[in-house]
Amino acid sequence: MSKSPQTAASDRINEIATVRIELRDTDPLIWREVEVPTSITLKVLHDVIQAVMGWFDYHLWEFTVNKQRYGLPMDEDWGTEPRKEAAKVRLREVLKPRKTMIDYIYDFGDSWEHRLTVADVRIGDPEASYPRYVGGERNAPPEDCGGIPGFYDMLDALADPDHPNHADATEWADDYDPDTIDELPIKYALSRIANRRNAAKARLVKKTQPKPSN
Repeated sequence: MSKSPQTAASDRINEIATVRIELRDTDPLIWREVEVPTSITLKVLHDVIQAVMGWFDYHLWEFTVNKQRYGLPMDEDWGTEPRKEAAKVRLREVLKPRKTMIDYIYDFGDSWEHRLTVADVRIGDPEASYPRYVGGERNAPPEDCGGIPGFYDMLDALADPDHPNHADATEWADDYDPDTIDELPIKYALSRIANRRNAAKARLVKKTQPKPSN
């Protein structure tokens, strides 16, 4: 039996997936896991990554899925190669049947390369708010620290009081702790994204409800 249009629309907006985000070339691995609606755009997925990794969205960024690139509108960016606008493509539109690998780069100077694994697509809890933080390990690098090489040079300097750059690194890093994830800002940022989605979801549900008969 086929689903009614109302049920199908409800299933699509309640569909979620688990996304594992790994920052490449980190050792020990820096990673996060979140549950997100498949109805979000790739621009909102970018917002989610920024939130869970602790980035501040200061720099340019781009997704690559099956060799297709997604990012900012071409007139807002430096590039000339074909690129689809991330705000106009929903996550579910790029997903494969079982598991989808997505490359995400943030800051083309420091070149923070992430690998996303999207899997376990399913119907979410209609009472829960998504996106939802699941877990992770280790703090992401501070912005503008020089990419992966600069990050590990900074950690070496912080860990060694005799390092010639120890004082400068300590002052620059302030209270940065590589081992600790501050989950409160992550959950707060995701809740703001979820609130925007919940408002849109309520409008869609209202729109798809059958009108009462006279």
